[in-house]
Amino acid sequence: MVKSLPKRAQVNEQDTWNLQSLFEDENAYELAVKEVETEAASFAANYKGTITDVSSAIAALDAYRSLQEKMVKIGSYAELAASVDLLNDEAQIRESKFGSIAAKVGSQTSFVMSELSELTEDTLQQASEQSEDYAVLFKKIIQEKPYQLHPEVEKTLAAFSSTFQAPYALYNTTKMADINFPNFTANGNDYPLSYVSFEGVWESEPDTAKRRAAFQAFSSKLREYQHTTAKTYDMHVQMEKTTADLRGHDSVIDYLLMNQDVDRAMYNRQIDVIMEELAPHMRRYAKLLQKIYGLEEMTFADLKMPVDPLYEPSITVEESKQYMNDALAVMGDEYLSMVNRAFSERWIDFAQNEGKSTGAFCASPYGCDSFILISWTGSMEDVFVLAHELGHAGHFYHANRAQNLFNSESSLYFIEAPSTMNEMLMANHLLKNSNDPKFKRWVLASIVSRTYYHNFVTHLLEAAFQRDVYEHVDAGGNVNATILNNMKRSVLEKFWGDTVTLNEGAELTWMRQPHYYMGLYPYTYSAGLTISTEMAKRILNEGKPAVDDWLNVLKAGGSKKPAELAKMAGIDITTDKPLRDTIAYIGSLIDQIEQLTDEIDAQ
Repeated sequence: MVKSLPKRAQVNEQDTWNLQSLFEDENAYELAVKEVETEAASFAANYKGTITDVSSAIAALDAYRSLQEKMVKIGSYAELAASVDLLNDEAQIRESKFGSIAAKVGSQTSFVMSELSELTEDTLQQASEQSEDYAVLFKKIIQEKPYQLHPEVEKTLAAFSSTFQAPYALYNTTKMADINFPNFTANGNDYPLSYVSFEGVWESEPDTAKRRAAFQAFSSKLREYQHTTAKTYDMHVQMEKTTADLRGHDSVIDYLLMNQDVDRAMYNRQIDVIMEELAPHMRRYAKLLQKIYGLEEMTFADLKMPVDPLYEPSITVEESKQYMNDALAVMGDEYLSMVNRAFSERWIDFAQNEGKSTGAFCASPYGCDSFILISWTGSMEDVFVLAHELGHAGHFYHANRAQNLFNSESSLYFIEAPSTMNEMLMANHLLKNSNDPKFKRWVLASIVSRTYYHNFVTHLLEAAFQRDVYEHVDAGGNVNATILNNMKRSVLEKFWGDTVTLNEGAELTWMRQPHYYMGLYPYTYSAGLTISTEMAKRILNEGKPAVDDWLNVLKAGGSKKPAELAKMAGIDITTDKPLRDTIAYIGSLIDQIEQLTDEIDAQ
């Protein structure tokens, strides 16, 4: 039974993460803030105007790196504390205050990149050859040199960085603090509704009356906020468009892709091939669900139904730990030690409470432990979600130890590969250790509905929608709720065809995702899962040699481009073969689910 969510102060402390590993208390945090403000002023006084050659560039970067490492820790504390309780005034004010501090420090230190960019290309090339620590950074500066603005303009833009983050902050406030969902009624009973309960429970509720009633109530409340949310999103994309134009990029998409070290062809291929070739498989899956449930009509509100309405394993947090140990043991002792520390040292925030951010994420501030946010519902699906986030933790555990701050974070194109790899390892483990056809079907359906639906459908359809938005903005347009609703509905209609009827409210799903405020993030989920699908096959077939290759990829962090990282794993993503192989694999999973369904029905 779904209950109303408690306040943050009412949840069990053991179910929350321990931010004291960052700062013992508020006094320690405030002291660190004062120290970094002093250090930033001192840094500017000592280094501004001094970056003229290779040695002075390296010296300035050494000091700049030290300052940025401290900023990362402070910022993480402020943002993580706010993310678990958007109703906590103190946490929200702290986060806002940090945004202002970060903008001030950014403005004070903006001269670093400006002065580095003013060095000749020969000097920067020499610097990349002489400094192993900053070689990647110097090469990136060469790449971005044509798009660098006058130092005073860069300083001004840095000073406004907090303001530029306002749309995302406004989106989150609207979503998590202002929207209060009413109870909904189904079968004569009232049920509580929230973002967390809809996405964690009601969206996949086997009872059709409850599921559809929840969808209708959820969508009706979202609709009341569509104009505010659309205006917020329009502000965001217009700022990105202005920045792209100021810097001389041909389009917003080109501007955003440059930071990912990905070309337009790779970006478009990921979206176009999946939209065209995955759609028939997923329509077949939708028809299978319709058949299992005996539905006269398959609607958008029904797509998250479990394959077996009577078989949904439940699991406790403690039980999940054993699943992680068993499934991820193949990654080796050090990796497993990291996983166990995540449980014992409270890296994970399991609690469900009012005002907590929806979904799940992993934050891994440089030089610190990781922090994983998840709202534990007790469903077996949570095991896959947790494995996913521990994949991010494992990635940065290795990268942060092997690379310096500037080289630690890989391109967004690759960032979801380590996380989805863990989902594949979990699925392989579950399949290998059971002969029960119902359990095997459940696992296969979880891979399709959780891992591939989430990453190859939900996020990919976000990406197709996002591309339409940016193309509209590049053509000089603005967006409002009507335009966004029409764009989203068009994308959904193209993918699902006449197999799925789009409920009133399906077009509002663009309102639910924060990824639109994070650049070209949505398409990278399918890109990462393409890599991890191929890598998981290697690990399954080869064992330790493949694992060793993968651990070396994790350690490389952001020191290599996505195509180079994939090549280290034995995968060539410069062609469409891995993507098409992955789509064929999804099709084979649906084949197996259909076969098992026939077997179970015949029993």
